[in-house]
Amino acid sequence: MTELSPTELDPTALDPTALRSSLDKPFGTNRVIADDAMMAASITPAQYRYHHGSRVRPVNWNNIVDDKDLDVWNRLIANFWLPEKVPLSNDIPSWRSLTDLERKTTTRVFTGLTLLDTSQATIGELCQIEHARTEHEQAIYTNIAFMQSIHARSYSSIFSTLCSSEEIDEAYRWAVGNDVLQQRVTTVLCEYESEDPLKRKIAATMLSSLLLYAGFYLPLYFASRGKMMNTADMIRLILRDKAIHGYYSGYKFQRGLELRSENDKKNLEKFTMNLLDTLYDLEVEYSGQIYEGFDFHDDVFDFVRYNANKALMNLGYPAKYSEEETHVSPEILAALSPAADENHDFFSGSGSSYIMGKSVETDDDDWDF
Repeated sequence: MTELSPTELDPTALDPTALRSSLDKPFGTNRVIADDAMMAASITPAQYRYHHGSRVRPVNWNNIVDDKDLDVWNRLIANFWLPEKVPLSNDIPSWRSLTDLERKTTTRVFTGLTLLDTSQATIGELCQIEHARTEHEQAIYTNIAFMQSIHARSYSSIFSTLCSSEEIDEAYRWAVGNDVLQQRVTTVLCEYESEDPLKRKIAATMLSSLLLYAGFYLPLYFASRGKMMNTADMIRLILRDKAIHGYYSGYKFQRGLELRSENDKKNLEKFTMNLLDTLYDLEVEYSGQIYEGFDFHDDVFDFVRYNANKALMNLGYPAKYSEEETHVSPEILAALSPAADENHDFFSGSGSSYIMGKSVETDDDDWDF
C-alpha cells in the first residue's frame, strides 16, 4: 500500500456535489476480490466523508509504508501505563507538610495541565487524522489521543488522593475563570481549525513540546527536594509520553513540508516562529502569575525556553534560544529522570514507583489456610 494520494490529503480538491450524488449509486451485489486498481482507489474510513461511494479498506499493519509509524506504535505500546498503578497515597504525608500556598498552587498547576491534555485528547490529535500521510499514522493518533486522556485522568487521581472536594472545585473554577490559561489553550485550539494540515501539526507539536512545561516545573521542583516523590514519578511517565507525541507530530510535519513549494516553506517557518513567540509570551505571563510567591521564576523561564528549543528541533528548525538562556538548574534536569538522563529521552522504563502485577502459578496447597 502506498501513501495516501494527494486527493485524499487535500479534500478541498474534491467536488462536494459530485460526492453527495455518489450516495445514490449502489455498490451492487457482486462478490469479488479487489484487483490492484480497486485497491489503489480504496480509501481509509477517515477519508470517507470526502469520498462517498468509494470503497473503504482496513488498516494493514503487515504493509508498512513508513517504518517510523511502526517504531512509534511499538514505543507507545511498550510505554503504556495507568495512574492507578502509581501509589500516590504514599505522598499524603508529604502533601500535608506543604504550605497552603504550595498546595493551592499545585492543584491549580495540575488543573491547567488537565485542560491542555483534555484539548489535545479531544481535538489536537484527532484533527490530524484526516490529513495523515499513511493509514498507520491515523491509528497512531488515536493511540496518542487515548494516552492524552490517561494524562488528564492522572491529574484527577492526584486530586482524589490528596485534595478535598472544596479544593478540587476551587481549582476547576479557577481554570475556567483565568484569562491567561484560557488564552493559552484557545490560541492552540484556533490553529487546530486551520485549513492547512501542517499548521495543525505545528500547533500540536508546540502543545506537547512547549506549552505544558511551565506546569511540569513545580512537581519536578518538589521532587528535587525529596517531596511528592510518587507524584513526580507519574509526571515523569507523562513527560516520557509527551516526548514521543511532540517528536511524532514534528516528524510528520517535516515529511509533509518536503512536498511543499519554497514559498510555502518560508510562510510555514514564519508561522511557526510567530506562534512560538505568542505561546512563549503566554507561558512567561502564566508562570509569573501562577508561581507568585515563589522564588524560582527565572529558572522556570529558562525551562520554558529550553523546551521551546525542543519544539523547534522536533519541527526541524534550529534552536532559537542560546545556551545561557536555557540554563536550567541541574537539580531540575536530574529530577526529570532518576537515572540522571538529561536529554529528554523518556522512551524506556515505567518509573521507579510504578507497580505491575505478576502472575504466579498456584497449586492446591496454596489454598490450604
